[in-house]
Amino acid sequence: MRAATVSRFGGPEAVEITEVPVPEPGPGQVRIKVAAAALNPVDAAMRAGVFGPAGADRIGPGWDVVGTVDAVGAGAAWSPGDRVVGLSTGHHTPLGTHAEYVVLDASAVAAAPASLDDAHAAALPLNALSAAQALDMAGLAPGRSLLVTGAAGGVGAHTVELAHHYGLKVTALASARDEAYLRERGADDVLDRARPLPAAAFDGVVDAAMLGAPALAPVRDGGVYVGVWPGQEPAAERGVRVTALDVRADGNRLAELSALADRGAVLPRVAEVLPLAEAATAHARLAEGGLRGRIVLVP
Repeated sequence: MRAATVSRFGGPEAVEITEVPVPEPGPGQVRIKVAAAALNPVDAAMRAGVFGPAGADRIGPGWDVVGTVDAVGAGAAWSPGDRVVGLSTGHHTPLGTHAEYVVLDASAVAAAPASLDDAHAAALPLNALSAAQALDMAGLAPGRSLLVTGAAGGVGAHTVELAHHYGLKVTALASARDEAYLRERGADDVLDRARPLPAAAFDGVVDAAMLGAPALAPVRDGGVYVGVWPGQEPAAERGVRVTALDVRADGNRLAELSALADRGAVLPRVAEVLPLAEAATAHARLAEGGLRGRIVLVP
């Protein structure tokens, strides 16, 4: 089968389309015939070697997937033909979801949202799970105030949506051009990222833009800061609890998010759909920036 792989760290040109064996599911696993897989910033970081040596000849980018269960290992509670979404985590996996087939633990898989096409369903798992788990870490009760930086991005927008759904008072930090979109998604207020942030104004922040210390200043004494990139969070001060997300696969939580997507409460955005053969082009377009939504690869 064909898969996007990286045998040397570098720019988009490091992504190659190679022929690899079709993976076989083990006990508690399922094999998915990939219909679509999103490209995320973590894939670009893997390709560039941000996470260090792989310890293997090749690594395979791709965390998100939507597709059809093709084969089932012993004890996996899925059936061939089931349409599912899933999350493959790991910075040095030899085969990711940017491939024609992928094997995942059955516990990392959920029924795909019936209301979403393959491209939009493929953009759901990583970003929505990251948002949900970041909000869990924040632990804010309904009615509390939350600032979301990078609110128009994949993780940020879902954080706004879910925080609104959970009853928080949500302020989004983004470009002025994204104000209407973010208010539609549930933001109570939108701050222009080009303007200074208010000091000590919020009970917590989810720093999806990875601003670091500048995103800590708007948090009240004793509040909470949640980063989305472990190791990049600022030092704690003023009694603010500082933590960072290390997203994990969770099929049960993904099923909840899939149901919310079917209700219109969570809406993934897709910027462009490209064939798997153009994976290097997709990485180049991601590097250019300015996208509103994810690039999705289709085998």
